Amino acid sequence: MLSVMEPAERIRGTLAGERPDRPAAAWWGHTYREEWAAHDLARVTVERQREFGWDLVKLQPRACCFAQAFGSEYRADPAFREAPTLVRPAVPTIEDWADVPAPDLSAPSLREQTDALRAVVEELGPGVPVIQTVFSPLTVAGYLAGEDRPRAAQELLERPDVVTPALMRIADALADFVGESVEAGAAGVFYAVSGFASTDLLDADDYRRRVLPSDRRVLDAVPDSAWLNVLHLCGPRLSFGLAADLPSHVVSWSVHQPGNPSLAEGRSMAVRPVMGGIDHEGTMVSGSPSEVGAERAAAIADVDGVELIVAPGCSVPPEAPEANLRAVTTLP
Repeated sequence: MLSVMEPAERIRGTLAGERPDRPAAAWWGHTYREEWAAHDLARVTVERQREFGWDLVKLQPRACCFAQAFGSEYRADPAFREAPTLVRPAVPTIEDWADVPAPDLSAPSLREQTDALRAVVEELGPGVPVIQTVFSPLTVAGYLAGEDRPRAAQELLERPDVVTPALMRIADALADFVGESVEAGAAGVFYAVSGFASTDLLDADDYRRRVLPSDRRVLDAVPDSAWLNVLHLCGPRLSFGLAADLPSHVVSWSVHQPGNPSLAEGRSMAVRPVMGGIDHEGTMVSGSPSEVGAERAAAIADVDGVELIVAPGCSVPPEAPEANLRAVTTLP
């Protein structure tokens, strides 16, 4: 019988293709109240890791934090039951792309994330890997365009002369951000391409021509010391072959959204370990703990328990029952 491993040891073994004492597992989700202050975000993150036994911590900042750094304005829900509300987008018209700034890391919404990450790392120690969430430049651009992804994609294709320079300024800022995050103790980054890797918005050729250079500018800036970088492809009908163009140690996606590969198929295509297997929108919210456990077991069986981090396909909604959250990281 294998001895009980620490989370970091379990994750490292998974990346090396070894069979750990048990499959690594984790989940992440928003805490709308705590996400507005670094110390509160750090506190609730540590509490959750210890309560639910995550093998890795994906820091979960408020989703608008990058857009705020580039000039969009948001307000918190007074009761903190909903996501922040957009007050004013930084890019209301196509001509406003020219005014997207290149903020430095003193932007409060970015500083909060590195401060929170540093505090989590210091509290949990080296036994638990912590990774920093980083939106791709085009994901950030979608927020800047009034949270309108189709508009951002269309304007990039129609007016690359205006949008591409803004995309590269965003990339430069994010490149600095990933460097500072690793310096603050992150084991790596969770690089989220939210929606734009779906053929619903861009085909693979357009993505490679118009978007990939900005992705690579960010990913090439990740320090060599980062050992746990996760590429997250979000959405249905993914151009999954893009994983070959976007370096990472692990690929994460939802196997339950239409047109997406299974874990085994994705692992074969990406030629690296995978993360996912549990339906974050359906089973996690409206299913039972036994149904979550069944999806966990199916995920493990699909890849024979090797090169797998069991997880939901994306962020778990706040209304997910606690028993379902526990079922992700608890063997039956």
